[in-house]
Amino acid sequence: MLTSPTRIGIIGCGNISGAYVKACSRFSDIRLVAVADIDLDRAKAKAAEHNIPRALSVDEILADPEVEIIINLTIPAAHASVATRILEAGKSAYNEKPLGVSLEDGRQLVALAREKKLRLGCAPDTFLGAGLQTCRKLIDEGAIGKPLAATAFMLCNGHENWHPDPEFYYKLGGGPMFDMGPYYLTALVTMLGPVTRVAGITRKSYPERIIGTGAKKGQKITVEIPTHVSGSLEFASGPIATMVTSFDVHSHQLPWIEIYGSEGTLAVPDPNGFGDPVRLRRAGEKEFLEIPHTHGYADNSRGIGVADMAVAIQLGRPHRASGDLALHVLELMHAFHLSSNSGSYYQMQSSVERPAALPLNLSPGEIEL
Repeated sequence: MLTSPTRIGIIGCGNISGAYVKACSRFSDIRLVAVADIDLDRAKAKAAEHNIPRALSVDEILADPEVEIIINLTIPAAHASVATRILEAGKSAYNEKPLGVSLEDGRQLVALAREKKLRLGCAPDTFLGAGLQTCRKLIDEGAIGKPLAATAFMLCNGHENWHPDPEFYYKLGGGPMFDMGPYYLTALVTMLGPVTRVAGITRKSYPERIIGTGAKKGQKITVEIPTHVSGSLEFASGPIATMVTSFDVHSHQLPWIEIYGSEGTLAVPDPNGFGDPVRLRRAGEKEFLEIPHTHGYADNSRGIGVADMAVAIQLGRPHRASGDLALHVLELMHAFHLSSNSGSYYQMQSSVERPAALPLNLSPGEIEL
């Protein structure tokens, strides 16, 4: 534990906020001191529910000298504008995914943080969980030899079947790639490194969707974005990956992610989780074998990226769930659509170094040994 916990604030008290509130109590190096929302009553209710010291307006939390890092849990369309206000207020910002909706917004955020000498972080931080950290260690140690290729699949039948208010999933900034793509792409980049070019094909399979549950059941949604996105990624380190994300698939038997190497295949767990099993089949073996986790944080540890950023600030090292990583992932998501629209490869403009692996043998709540 560092000498004093970093003081954290949250803007946005919707459903996802509960996971971050829990994280702030779990990690000894951060302490949640205030929450804010455009609906002050909602902030007050969240503060009362979790014994958080203060419930503030957005303007008040931005002006609060005690708050050092603000977690931005607003809707995706507001991620960039709210994070800009956080940085302009002289505080470090940690966005829920994605970093922003537009690529230009993401670039401006990274540039602003650099100009202000502040930290910018972004979810997802699931790559810091036991499952993906174990995969990273296996790859780095050569368990599958030289990585040659990968596949990634996120296929479902659309959120209108279960979500009571799913319209935003079918508007700008939505769709399967922007909804779930950050988990898969972040996992791939942290295991294999940055991507140099992308070839994508997209389609909008249905012009309308019908809400199937809740108060809006039966209402029509006009679909504005592609709902099936397929393509290939070329990594700077050599591997080629195939990726498909879709809201148009009723059922399938495809893996989440597999990494294919010269000496074996690694079956990667769900990148939207922390601790699912890791399976490995080396060349010459007859079946996949489950590999014990080498790292901790197998349970739901959303918010570990914030704790890591707080520790990194105090120690003067890079933080792992960084704005640079999130910008590369944001550009990748746009790249599939831009490639499809142009009918040609999209050449990536950004790059990023793989974040450092977490140390082994961390105790619960620890980021550093």
